[in-house]
Amino acid sequence: MPSSLWPYVTPGIPDDLFERLPGIPMSPREVRVLILSALRLKADSILWDIGAGTGTISVEAGLLCPKGRIIAIERDEEVASLIRRNCDRFDIANVEIIEGSAPDCLAGLTQAPHCVCIEGGRSVKAILNEVWQRLQPRGRVVATAATLEGLYQISESFAELQARQIEVVQSAVNRLEKRGINQTFAAIDPIFVLSGEKLD
Repeated sequence: MPSSLWPYVTPGIPDDLFERLPGIPMSPREVRVLILSALRLKADSILWDIGAGTGTISVEAGLLCPKGRIIAIERDEEVASLIRRNCDRFDIANVEIIEGSAPDCLAGLTQAPHCVCIEGGRSVKAILNEVWQRLQPRGRVVATAATLEGLYQISESFAELQARQIEVVQSAVNRLEKRGINQTFAAIDPIFVLSGEKLD
């Protein structure tokens, strides 16, 4: 359901509409659209957003899934407060924020997810293993990696968990920016977006 701040039904909210904190990561709009596409959300999806950071995925998913439930998981109290403020900015009521470290805090979640987005966490392999046990049949996991090591760990985990329909996309996006009197294209840091599906 669109909000007054973003009165559209399409994903891709501009970055500058979100409140941010210095040093807190935020998925750029272009990468966010790739992640949301890979999640294959439905109106009533249950989504776990692990390592929610600024809360951009949670906010967009909250708008795209008006009958769904979004669980934003963030271990830092100040960052969790930032997510709350961003949800308030967009009048989002279906996002619940859990302060805790994954995978330990996942045990307290009672509803099995249809989709899981992993953009942070101390041990991505441990998080993936725990998530996979809780994921509903035909559920999807989307994880991002900014390093070769992260890419390897996620790929290895998907193979060990026998994920199906595995897709790997690397973003290569440039934005037009004004610098002085000139306009130039500036690259956004490339991110790997990996997705896989659980069949049973």
